[in-house]
Amino acid sequence: MKKSLFVAIVVAVLFSVSALWANSPVGKWKTIDDETKAEKSIVEIYDVDGKLYGKIIKILTPGKENSLCEKCTGEDKNKPLVGLVILKNLVQKGNEYVDGTIMDPNKGKVYSCKIALEDGGAKLKVRGFIGFSFAGRTQYWYRTN
Repeated sequence: MKKSLFVAIVVAVLFSVSALWANSPVGKWKTIDDETKAEKSIVEIYDVDGKLYGKIIKILTPGKENSLCEKCTGEDKNKPLVGLVILKNLVQKGNEYVDGTIMDPNKGKVYSCKIALEDGGAKLKVRGFIGFSFAGRTQYWYRTN
C-alpha cells in the first residue's frame, strides 16, 4: 500500500513539473536559419532571479561547431559561440517575456527582444527589434531535449 501511494505521488509530481515546463520558456530550443531553413543551434533558456537568459549550447551547422563570435564587440568578441549568452534580462509580463535583449552572433548586433510560447509550449516566438516591436524580425524556435 505504501509503495502504491509513493508511486502515485511521484507520478503526480512528474506530471505537475512537465505541465509547468510546458508553460515556461525555460529549457532547450532548436533555432532555425531564417533564409535557408536549416537547423542552426540549440539554445538553453534559464532563469536567474526571475529574469530569463539564453546561451548557445550546441552548434548544428557542420563545420561551424568551434566558431568564434568574430563580429561581436566588447567582452564577447572572439569568444566561442558555444557558451555565448545571446538572450538577456527578459522578464515576464502576462503571457510574454519582454524588456530583454538578443544578440545576433552573425552580425554582432544587439536588439531589443520579446518572446512568447505558442503551440502549447512546443514553439517559441522570438522577436528582435530596434525601437518598436513592429520594426523587427521574428524567428520561431522549437523545444527539444
